[in-house]
Amino acid sequence: MPIKSYLAHPIAGRKEELMTALISLGQCEVIPAENQNILALVTDTQTEKEDEILKEKIEALSSLKLLALVSGFNTPQ
Repeated sequence: MPIKSYLAHPIAGRKEELMTALISLGQCEVIPAENQNILALVTDTQTEKEDEILKEKIEALSSLKLLALVSGFNTPQ
């Protein structure tokens, strides 16, 4: 079960749009920073393949400027 945390940097002025889009993908928990234009993102998927698909969907969001992996954890099945 891959669990990963990211810092998601939105395009200027599109933080709320990015947050809404990430939440709608499912398998994501989003925590907005109160004093910065940044979102903390935690993803939780069942398999490596699901994780790859989810990451591709996240990276395709038009309101995303930069996605930086902070930590990854995988529980062997």
